[in-house]
Amino acid sequence: MTLLIIIIILALIFDFINGFHDAANSVATVVSTKVLTPRQAVLWAAFFNFVALFIAKYLIGQFGIADTVAKTVEPEFITSHVVIAGLIAAIAWNLITWWFGIPSSSSHTLIGGFAGAGIAGYGFESVHLGTVGVIIIFIFIAPLIGIVGGNIITLITLHLARKIKPGKADKWFKRLQLVSSAMLSIGHGLNDSQKVMGIIAVALIAASKADPNIHEFFYMTDINKDMHIWVPVACFTAIAVGTMAGGFKIMKTMGNKITKITPLEGFCSQVAGATTLFITEKLHVPVSTTHVITGSIIGVGSVKRLAAVRWGVTKDLLLAWIITIPISAVMAGIIYWILGFFI
Repeated sequence: MTLLIIIIILALIFDFINGFHDAANSVATVVSTKVLTPRQAVLWAAFFNFVALFIAKYLIGQFGIADTVAKTVEPEFITSHVVIAGLIAAIAWNLITWWFGIPSSSSHTLIGGFAGAGIAGYGFESVHLGTVGVIIIFIFIAPLIGIVGGNIITLITLHLARKIKPGKADKWFKRLQLVSSAMLSIGHGLNDSQKVMGIIAVALIAASKADPNIHEFFYMTDINKDMHIWVPVACFTAIAVGTMAGGFKIMKTMGNKITKITPLEGFCSQVAGATTLFITEKLHVPVSTTHVITGSIIGVGSVKRLAAVRWGVTKDLLLAWIITIPISAVMAGIIYWILGFFI
C-alpha cells in the first residue's frame, strides 16, 4: 500500500510538472502577440485544461489515451518498481529540459521512462511493441499534420480576410486567439492528463491483483469499466495547477524564436494545433502537444516564405524530440537498478 501511495504522489507531481513544462504550448502565441499578459495567459490555459475533464467524461465518454498508455508495458510485467522508476526518470528529464528551456515532450518522457523501466526489469518482451511503435511513428506524423494544417488554415484565412484592413484584421484575430487558445488548452488537457491517468490506473490494477482485499478506494480491475472518478479529477487538477505555475522559459522559444507571429498567424497555428490534438484523441494516440504546436507554427510561418522559419532552432527542437524517449528510457533503467538496492 505504501508503494502505491508513492506511485500516486509521483504521478501527480509529474502531472504538475507537465503542466508548467507544457503551459507555453497553448499560450505562447497569445503572449507573443500581446493578446494576454503571461499571467493572464496561463490562468486562461489552466481553466480550459480542467474543462477538458468534463468533455472527456461526459461528451466523449471514455479515456482512450489513458488506455493506450496503460498498454505500453505488458500487464504481467507491471510492478511498483517499474512504475516508480519510470515516473522518477520522467520527472527528472522534464525538470532538466525545463531548466534549459528545451520544449521536449513530457508525453514521450513518460512513455520512455515507463518502457525503459520495464525493459530493465524484464527485458524487451515486457514492452508492447505495437503500442510503442505507434507512439514513435506519431513523433513524426503529429508535427507533419500540424505543418500541413497550419499551412492550409493560414491560406484559407488569408483568402477570407483579404479585403479587411490590416489594423481591423489584427483586432479581430486578437479576439479570435482567445477562442483558439482555449481550444488548444482543451486539446492539451485531453491529451496530457490522460497519460498520467493511464499510469495510475495500471498501478491500481496491479495492486488489486496482488491484494484482492485492498480498500475499495484503490480497487480496480479494468481501466475502461471501473475507473475511479478521483483519478481523472486528480490528474486534470494537477495539470491545471501546474499550468498556472507557468512555463516562461519555454514560452520564449515557442513564441517568437521559431518564426515571428502575428495575431492572424497565432490564431491559425492554434486552430491547426487544436485540430491535430482532437484527431489524435479520437484515434487514442498519445502525442506531444509540443510537437504539434511547433509543427503548426512552422506551417503558418512557411506560408510567408520558408526563410521566415528559423530552421536552426527547429533542428535543435527536432534533436530534443528524437533523444527524449531513449534518454528517459536509459535513465529509468538506471533508476530501476538503483531502486533494487532499497525496495
